[in-house]
Parts: sequence; structure tokens; C-alpha cells
Amino acid sequence: MPNPVNTRASHREGPRATAKGPVDKALEVLDALVQPDAPHRLADLAARTGLPKPTVHRLLQTFADAGYAVPGPGGNYQAGPRLLGLAATTMASSRELRLARPVLDDLRQRTGHLAHFSVRDGAVAVHVTHSEPSSAYHMAPAAGGEVPLYCSAVGWAMLSALPAPMAAELLGSAPLPARTPRTATDPEAVLAALPAVREQGYAVDDEYAEQDIRAIAAPVLGPGGQVAGAVGIVGLTFTLDEGSVAMLGPMVRAAAGTVSAALRGGAGTLGIVRGQE
Repeated sequence: MPNPVNTRASHREGPRATAKGPVDKALEVLDALVQPDAPHRLADLAARTGLPKPTVHRLLQTFADAGYAVPGPGGNYQAGPRLLGLAATTMASSRELRLARPVLDDLRQRTGHLAHFSVRDGAVAVHVTHSEPSSAYHMAPAAGGEVPLYCSAVGWAMLSALPAPMAAELLGSAPLPARTPRTATDPEAVLAALPAVREQGYAVDDEYAEQDIRAIAAPVLGPGGQVAGAVGIVGLTFTLDEGSVAMLGPMVRAAAGTVSAALRGGAGTLGIVRGQE
């Protein structure tokens, strides 16, 4: 029996790793191509994917011929019109996004903070969309931006709603890289904190991913109870202080509950905080 072509494995899938097939390599290059700060140099794309430069160059030429990449001066590349079209079509057809956007707008108006929706891709949270208030401080992450689950409010929120064995597998057993002096780098410590997150219904990132940034997030659950994503708010530590967290946390939880109820086909009302089930 032939080996499967798509054996994609990366940091997103947690500690497990398997050999990369041709499709895996192509997907890794596409993934690197759509990261922020485009256009990207060939050397940067090779470093990001860990693939040899000739392999990356060959794939980029194939993508360019098909309209998925656009070459620029100096050997730079950026996402092409066909890739952007696919992204736009996906965004427009996503039920989760259609349901989350008005909730994010309302949450942003009620809290005064940037409200956002993220989904899980293996061991990372991927930012999908947001609603940003008028502010002198621009903190909106780029669509497609990633942050590890272990050091983000959206990550802890989604981990808390996963079965414990799955959360443990995603975190692994090795020490986790510190993003700030406050990052929890012990997987066991993260796992030990999840029951409290689950009980209160929301997670708090207290400068775990980025200094001077605090965030609150709650999980969004699909019709079968599966984790569909997370709704959160983010702000500077002096605007989203500890007192604000106690007041706004239940609002974030209610917002995530509204999206969850809509996904199940029911009705949810933002701002109405129900008791824990």
C-alpha cells in the first residue's frame, strides 16, 4: 500500500511529528506565504518552513503559474489573486464568522475593547476576525495571525473545553518557550489551571503572550459540543485592569455563549449572564 501523500506535520500539531510528503511541503509554503509582513524573500520562506531553497523556489514557481503567488523584485513573493480569492470565499461562506461578527461588534461597543474571534489549528490559535474600537492604540492582529494555545486567553479557553487527554497531548511534556517573564512554561501547570478556567467559563491572559497586554476569552462550542473557536477581548494592562477583568469576564462568556447558541440553532442574548451549567 503506498504511503499517504499528505502527511502534513508542523508545530501546529503539538509534539508529534511525521515525515512531510509533497502536499505537506506545498501547504507549508502556502502557509508561510500568507503570513504578515509580505512580500517575503525566498530565504525567509525557506527558513520559516525548514525546506531547502530549491524546493521552496520550485513550489513558488508552480504557485505563480497558477495564480496563487506573485513574484516581485528582488526575489520577493506574496499571495496571488487566486489564493486571496479562496480566502475571501472561505471567509464569506463561514457560518461561524457570519454569526460571530455582530456579536463581536456588540461586545466591542459594550466593553470598549477590541473583540476578536479565533479558531484552533493544532496547538495554535489562529486569529480570524475582529471588531476594533476607535483608539490611539492599534492592537488588531492580522487575519491568519497565530499564537500558541499555551500562552493566550483564546488558547486557554479552547484548551479548557477540550477533553483533558487531548489538551495534554497538544501541550506535550517538554518545557514551553517563554514569550514573556509571565508565560507559563510548564505544561503541567497549564493543565492544572484549566479546571478553574472551565468552571468560571473564561480565561485570562495576564501578559502571558505579550508584555503590557491583557486579554479575556471564552470558548465557542458547536452543535455537538465540539470546540468551534473562542471569543475574546484584548487591551493594554492599564485599560483592562484586574478590576475590569472581574466585570468584563462574564460579558465575554455571555458573548461566546451567544455564538454557541446560534451555532446550535438556538437564540442567545449578549450581556445576559447565566449561571454555570
